[in-house]
Amino acid sequence: MNISRIREMITNGFKPFTIHLSDGRVFPVPHPEFVAVGKNVVVVIGRDDRVNTLDPLRITSIEEKLAHR
Repeated sequence: MNISRIREMITNGFKPFTIHLSDGRVFPVPHPEFVAVGKNVVVVIGRDDRVNTLDPLRITSIEEKLAHR
């Protein structure tokens, strides 16, 4: 997964999204304050304040959360 794509999602009109990893884990990102993107790492803060450090090479997809109608 291209790390620059995650940066774009955070800065260009943020919409909540979920990061999916190759091992099946998922990490919801409800607000831009819950994620940080470095040169070779993505950090997601869980609702329980747990810090999750993700290897961008393990990210298989990013799913945008659909707006409720």
